[in-house]
Amino acid sequence: MLGIISGTILLQEIDQFKSMESILKKNEFGQVLVLLADNVAFIPRHGNDPQHHILPHLINHQANMKALSDIGVDEVIAINSAGSMKKNLKPGSIVIPDDFITLVPSPSIYRDKAFHVVPCLNKTVRRHCLEAAYACNIKVIDGGTYWQSTGPRLETTAEIKMMSSFAELVGMTMASETTIAAELGVPYASICSVDNYANGIGKQELTLEEIHQQAHCNRKTILRIISSYIANISNRAPEGVQVG
Repeated sequence: MLGIISGTILLQEIDQFKSMESILKKNEFGQVLVLLADNVAFIPRHGNDPQHHILPHLINHQANMKALSDIGVDEVIAINSAGSMKKNLKPGSIVIPDDFITLVPSPSIYRDKAFHVVPCLNKTVRRHCLEAAYACNIKVIDGGTYWQSTGPRLETTAEIKMMSSFAELVGMTMASETTIAAELGVPYASICSVDNYANGIGKQELTLEEIHQQAHCNRKTILRIISSYIANISNRAPEGVQVG
């Protein structure tokens, strides 16, 4: 089974998933809304109610990833909105990142024992994301470093100036999800929708309206990649899942 996590892009916009079954999955970390259809489990990370939007710093990443693990997903692809910290990486671009940085405490499923994991974006799932894009003639950027900030506020120009020396993308969710996925042994990779220039990179003042407008423009492209990814699953040659 394939697991998908997304924020502003909802899977129900794909015809085959317009009648997804909604279930509530409870685990030791909380209760999660999961939408099921055609061997796909989908979690809207900000919730499914526009009137009760779950802000980035309040997302229960442990509950979300544990719900997918309990359902029995074999791999997870996440759709993450990101800001560009490079002038040559324009809004509207699609990036399949291969690394990340976060210097704030990461969530963990472990509470009462020492456990150390080296999280990473899964090479096999990354390759499948790239193949899905190429199969429908969509240009994507192979590789890039994502810097996760805490949110919900946007970053200052000074912060972006410092961060841009080490990363191309900035966002608020992917690193936490990658860490939990690694702890659970679930192969995970990300498709980043570049929805804006980070604060101080573009010529104009950054606004939430600008971010939402570009995310809307990228929506159809992301949905095409997801549809291609799902179609390609049945055509894959048997292979062992490579973690890391």
